[in-house]
Amino acid sequence: MPIDPLAPRFPTTLAAWLHDIDPFVFRITDTLGPRWYGTAYIIGFLAAWWMFRALARRGRTPLEPVQAFDLVFTIAIGVLLGGRLGYVLIYQPSLLTEFSSRAPWWGVLRINQGGMASHGGMVGVILACAWFARKTKIPALHLLDLVALAAPIGLFLGRLANFVNGELLGRIVANPGEPSPWWSVKFPQEILTLHPTGRTAAQDELLVRLLEAHQLATESDLGPAAQRVVEGVQRGDRSIIEQIEPLLSARVPSQLIQALAEGIVLFVALWLIWSKPRKPGVIGAWFLILYGVGRIITEIWRLPDDHLLDPRPLGMSRGQWLSALMVLIGVAALLFVQRRAVERIGGWRKRA
Repeated sequence: MPIDPLAPRFPTTLAAWLHDIDPFVFRITDTLGPRWYGTAYIIGFLAAWWMFRALARRGRTPLEPVQAFDLVFTIAIGVLLGGRLGYVLIYQPSLLTEFSSRAPWWGVLRINQGGMASHGGMVGVILACAWFARKTKIPALHLLDLVALAAPIGLFLGRLANFVNGELLGRIVANPGEPSPWWSVKFPQEILTLHPTGRTAAQDELLVRLLEAHQLATESDLGPAAQRVVEGVQRGDRSIIEQIEPLLSARVPSQLIQALAEGIVLFVALWLIWSKPRKPGVIGAWFLILYGVGRIITEIWRLPDDHLLDPRPLGMSRGQWLSALMVLIGVAALLFVQRRAVERIGGWRKRA
């Protein structure tokens, strides 16, 4: 049922864009179908396979073309296991002890609860490359260089998928009902989080009434109703859109900022460094440095996870602290590999 027409109204013609993207590529049923998030991973792995095979065919790597798929499959396992376990251990260790009678039974396996952690995924990739190097006798540091060259593609697609899902919200630039910058975005998914929103008491009351109108009699809380409201926006339900839009904050699209930094900027920088042959490990070290610096900067506009009791210890988020550690490790690794008396490998420019 709609909100009381006599309730106070707020302007709906603000500059911010209302995020109404469907997370499904297409729907088989209301809740079943391929999602953009999973599709981003698949495309990223396919791009890495194509890149590895192309470099192998051109003689830029000791990797054989037929080994490209095996390497991608190995790092895919590393990314998925490391990314999920990394999120659980770093951000939500309580999932380790959460069990239920419904599939997938264990909190760690509920991938929709929290998702993945990029830092954990990187640790998984390092371990996967070490295992693959032992199996194939290809230098592990060179394998890490190859993965570092391909990783920005996956990171870029992953951040775009975060944007499509309306997750990893950015800072508020205008409270509900206030004029907002043209580049800002209103995410209906904010009503599913515990992040501060800047709503007034009157706006909070309107939101509660909207959610109660979509609450089933058998439901004891408003969580499922909030999910239905978000899905209504994604379906283009004009009644829901007109009621929810004035109650949403305008935010920085932090996911797109991180897609630019971790994807395009990092990709260009690493390939410029690899324009000539380098000692194994140089590209991987530069990846740690540049990714870490970019993540420290871009996390300024991204909100920490809403369930954390201390979201910014000593003034920085956990992602920033981990990225700072990455930079230090990258600098140390760069100094180490540059001093090694080993043959240089790769480079996409023709040798003189």
